[in-house]
Amino acid sequence: IGYIGDMRTTQSAVDDIHVVHYPRSPAAEAFRSLRTNLEFTNVDKALIKILVTSPGPGEGKTTVSTNLATIIAQGGKRVLLIDADLRKPRIHSIFGVSNRVGLTTLFRGQIPLKSVMRQVEGTDGLYILTSGKLPPNPSELLASAKMDHILYEASREVEVIILDSPPSLVADFQVLAAKVDGVFLVIQPSSTHANMALSTLDRLSRVNAKILGIVLNKIPSGN
Repeated sequence: IGYIGDMRTTQSAVDDIHVVHYPRSPAAEAFRSLRTNLEFTNVDKALIKILVTSPGPGEGKTTVSTNLATIIAQGGKRVLLIDADLRKPRIHSIFGVSNRVGLTTLFRGQIPLKSVMRQVEGTDGLYILTSGKLPPNPSELLASAKMDHILYEASREVEVIILDSPPSLVADFQVLAAKVDGVFLVIQPSSTHANMALSTLDRLSRVNAKILGIVLNKIPSGN
C-alpha cells in the first residue's frame, strides 16, 4: 500500500518529520499516496485506529508513523499520534518534548486524555501522546480494559488515531492489533528477513487483526 523512498538528508541522518521540512520531496508525495491508499482499503468502515508495526527494529516504523500522522493532519483531519512503544519510545524525542507524562500516566487514576495530549506547533490538527514513564509490565497495560477506554476517549477527540507500536519481537503488537481497525507493516527491502515478515503476518492473523498491507520503506533513489 506504500513505497517510501530514502529520507536521509545527509549521509546518515534521517529527517523524522520529513513531510514538514521537505513538503515537495518525492518522499512527501509518497506519504500523500499512502494516505490516499489507506482511505480506499476500508471503504465500508472508517479507519479510525491504525497500528503501525514492523517485524524487527530499525525498519523505520516510527518515522513512518510520524510522517503519516502529519500528512493526514495536513489533509484537514484531527489526528492523534500515540507512542504505544512502552519499551523504546521515540515520539517525545522527535518532537522535542518531555516524556514525564504520557500514555502510562493515564493508567494511574482518573486523568483525562486531554490533559496529557499535546498539540504540535506548526501543524494544525496534529496531536501527540508520548509514552510516559516506562512500566515494568507493558503488555499487561496495553491489554487492559483501561487501554480500551483510552482509545475510546481518543476517538471522541480526533478523527484518526495512529499508534506506533514496538516491533513484533515482543507480544505488545498483537495485543494492540486486536484493538484497532487496521494494521500495516513497515518493511525495509534487502534488510527485513522474509521469515520474520511472514511470522509477523501469521501472528497478526492469530488475533484476527485486519491487515491493511505492507509499506516498503527506505527504498534507495532510482529503484
